[in-house]
Amino acid sequence: MAEQFEKITEKDSLYNDLEKMSIHELLVNINNEDKKVPFAVEKAIPQIEKLVEQVVDKLKKGGRLFYIGAGTSGRLGILDASECPPTFGVEDDLVTGLIAGGDTAIRKAVEEAEDSTTQGWQDLLDKGFTHRDVLIGIAASGTTPYVVSTIQKARRQGAVTGCITMNPGSPLEKAAQYPVTVVVGPEFVTGSSRMKAGTAQKLVLNMISTSSLIQLGRVKGNKMVDMQLTNAKLVDRGTKMIMNETGMNYDQAQKLLLQTGSVRLALKQYFHKQG
Repeated sequence: MAEQFEKITEKDSLYNDLEKMSIHELLVNINNEDKKVPFAVEKAIPQIEKLVEQVVDKLKKGGRLFYIGAGTSGRLGILDASECPPTFGVEDDLVTGLIAGGDTAIRKAVEEAEDSTTQGWQDLLDKGFTHRDVLIGIAASGTTPYVVSTIQKARRQGAVTGCITMNPGSPLEKAAQYPVTVVVGPEFVTGSSRMKAGTAQKLVLNMISTSSLIQLGRVKGNKMVDMQLTNAKLVDRGTKMIMNETGMNYDQAQKLLLQTGSVRLALKQYFHKQG
């Protein structure tokens, strides 16, 4: 059946003869296009807000957040999900990213994986997805079968569904209860949606996960008090957070941090002893 909407992500670039441009011209023109992205995201904030409200509600009730996508979209979902535990100290499976073609597709394209209309749902079930969770489909085009079919199935099963797409009126936008549509316009290289579309997706994912987990109490003031101490840089950052809050010297603060394992617990212990 013919598509009944305009696929903006496939429209011709506003620029031509790219191969004739100098390096400087290429960089300036790419940057000029990239500047449009935050303004496009800004227009979608009311949609993002509605989706985040649902995510927060479900997470507070014990649900989980799932992202699903193919290609660049899938990789960006996995990236956002994988950064939640070290940043906010949440369980590894609270936010999960799925990509068409599985882990192999993170580094290398898997032929025809995105065209399946059944594998996405199976991938979700393999991760223990239930109607208590939230599923966000990510697809610049809004037509990826792997994503659209899974959103449709999850919605029929009673789960909250959202999406991030760049094409108004797309099948994905229509399938999701809480769509987020960011119209970034044609790409600098025609159809290369890893560029502006990918940047917009990353910005929206940042907003969804960060605002949701702040709402769940995973930030104090403006600090990542639950971050995992996985390297020397983060131990140093945590130590300085404790110093600023307590007036301890560096060695005292670091000792307390390493004893307790987190900034939050260190501060709790310190202030408890202070009465």
